[in-house]
Amino acid sequence: MVNDVEDDDSCPKPVGRSSVFYYGVGHMLNDITAACWFTYLLLFLTEIGLSPRDAAIIMLAGQIADGFATVFAGELIDRFGHFKVWHGAGSILAAISFSSVFGGCLPCKILASRSPIIETISYSTSAAIFNVGWAATQVSHMSMVNCISLNSTSRVVMTSCRNAFTMVANLSLYAVALVVFSTTKATTHSDIENQYHWIAYTSIFIGCCFVGLFHLRTKEPRLKIRVHGTSYARISWAYWFKKILYYQVGLVYMLTRLAQNVSQAYLAFYVIEDLRMAKSAKALVPAIIYISSFIVSIIMQEMSWTGQRLKAYYCAGGIIWVFCGTSILFLPRSLSAFMYVISVFIGIANTLMTVTGVSMQSVLVGSDLNGCAFVYGSLSFLDKVSCGLAVFVLQSFQSSSPRSQESLSTEYISVTRYGLGLLPAVCSLAGMGITYTMKLRTPHSKSLMEPLLD
Repeated sequence: MVNDVEDDDSCPKPVGRSSVFYYGVGHMLNDITAACWFTYLLLFLTEIGLSPRDAAIIMLAGQIADGFATVFAGELIDRFGHFKVWHGAGSILAAISFSSVFGGCLPCKILASRSPIIETISYSTSAAIFNVGWAATQVSHMSMVNCISLNSTSRVVMTSCRNAFTMVANLSLYAVALVVFSTTKATTHSDIENQYHWIAYTSIFIGCCFVGLFHLRTKEPRLKIRVHGTSYARISWAYWFKKILYYQVGLVYMLTRLAQNVSQAYLAFYVIEDLRMAKSAKALVPAIIYISSFIVSIIMQEMSWTGQRLKAYYCAGGIIWVFCGTSILFLPRSLSAFMYVISVFIGIANTLMTVTGVSMQSVLVGSDLNGCAFVYGSLSFLDKVSCGLAVFVLQSFQSSSPRSQESLSTEYISVTRYGLGLLPAVCSLAGMGITYTMKLRTPHSKSLMEPLLD
């Protein structure tokens, strides 16, 4: 639809390395708070006394708010533009509201009551507000890729750099968590809240520093500016709904995020409750996952990409996840140390699937820039809602923790193992099947050499 966005469409210019770097740091606040959200929210809520079902309701409230916000944010960004304004406003809202998610129940203090109903409503409200800001930041940042360059390899490189800083964000979180959990003791309700309060505030500070760097050094994409300066009409939703690839990419992205987010939500439970590893393991095991993910992300930035290569690497990641999921499902407590090895391969699988899955969205968008934000917003809607529902269903069966299941037979498989092992493996298999049927066409691309935004 947009054929003259760059001076030379047949061979779009690649993006410079510095521009890739400054783009990549722009999602750090979202990434570090999301890591805290998925890794520690359920654990925090159950440790302060809420039931698994109430904890799942709070996460579901946040995920649903996130899902609807992504659709509306995508539509408004396509209509009015100004990626950086949406990114900045969303970051401010997310930073302010995230502290209240782990900061204790304010209505409970006002009413002098620790009623589970009041706590659930309070945390659900905070979670919903936080996720609205998170969604605005995510959609604006993801859709910027397509307006920064039409070069398919540069788009994958920017996505890979963004993923690399996701790993940096996660490692930063787990480093902070390791220090907090190692140096403080949580013997009372107040101690537990203080632990997670410190983790939340430190995460916000780290994320805001990188967001500031992004806004200082990244310009509003000139491709989008040029498009708005022409007579090209905004692409309607119906245009995307008529594309088979839209549904294929949407399902693959949903399954990929479902595997990654649900497994992250149950990882801390698994290493502490099922495997009975040391308390530090709930920070060390995720850290290993993200170290291996970071290394793979860096390697992927140095490659040129085609549609077939995207499919091949996605399937490779899916196969690895299937083996990891199977191992987790049946790993006995006596071999808990093997979890460190599994973690390395989970990190590799997550990166292969995430980078290629997100890059498939860029292939779907192509040069149709006037509808790119809607694509990212609508596909994220599926991801958020499905993740919230999956956690809610799993937690509904989590009537008691594995510690109280000792009287059961050794063949008993906990809900945590299903969430961390079986679900990601099934999602990976389904994602590979859909990917195999895709027809991804990417234009000829150069290697990463010249700057675009500089």
